Amino acid sequence: MDLIANLYNLPDSRPVYEALKQIGVNVRRAPAYEKHIVTAWVREHFSATWAAETDAAFAGMPSGCFIATQNRQVRGFACVESTARGFFGPTGVMKSARGQGIGLALLLRAMEDLRDRGYVYGIIGGAGPKEFYEKAVGAIPIANSLVEKTGETGIYQDMLE
Repeated sequence: MDLIANLYNLPDSRPVYEALKQIGVNVRRAPAYEKHIVTAWVREHFSATWAAETDAAFAGMPSGCFIATQNRQVRGFACVESTARGFFGPTGVMKSARGQGIGLALLLRAMEDLRDRGYVYGIIGGAGPKEFYEKAVGAIPIANSLVEKTGETGIYQDMLE
């Protein structure tokens, strides 16, 4: 199901970013010259579909792709405006780096970017861990965004296989 988050009611992200810096993790916008590295990483750790959406996030200026790095290596990613305007996702953190707050930091950075682009609300398309988004940014379900018969959501209906 799709969720919606109020971008003017986001929590203070500074403590989240600072905690990650303490363990050597940096969250930043990925520049165009890293596109090949990031999309290959997403394909390896997640899927070709997510790699295609990540590729699309690099089309904007500035890029709509954010990454978490540690020791000059990607640990996680988050995209905005890769599937539709005002949309967050895809996003993911590699299995060995989960549980450190990287996913939260990427979510907050991406949502802050949507706010900075002028949006009042951000859409989390086909949200996976709904409870995470509810707790992290106060996201709520969008009525009728799930097709009950097929389990498809919003813009992700009738996807090619």
